[in-house]
Amino acid sequence: MEKQTVLFICTHNSARSQIAESILRKLGGECYEALSAGTDPTQVHSLSLQVLREKGYGTEGLRSKMAEEFLDREIDIVVTVCDNAKDACPFFPGAKRYVHRSFTDPSGKVGDGQVRLNKFRKVRDEIEAWIRSEFLT
Repeated sequence: MEKQTVLFICTHNSARSQIAESILRKLGGECYEALSAGTDPTQVHSLSLQVLREKGYGTEGLRSKMAEEFLDREIDIVVTVCDNAKDACPFFPGAKRYVHRSFTDPSGKVGDGQVRLNKFRKVRDEIEAWIRSEFLT
């Protein structure tokens, strides 16, 4: 069976889309090739990497990328994980399916270190539960 390519897109490609890419890569790697990008990428947030590692998800090779890097690639499923990305998402010729599921941006939250870390954990767990129900059932 040929793997389906899934591209997760958010604004900065620093948290939500990176987390989704890593989770689907581990949980559904036999069926899916997981990628991520941003409409205005910055850099992968250190707390994204931390919360992924806490649950054994791989972080090697994760980097922020422009969505346009994938325009010439065959993408089966384009998933926007924030409302801004949905509004700004480029058209991917040949994409078979577009999915939108908005998650709170944990990187924009204020608070002390533990509060911020817990917000990243909450978003990670929400994305993990959603990926399990959307892609693995």
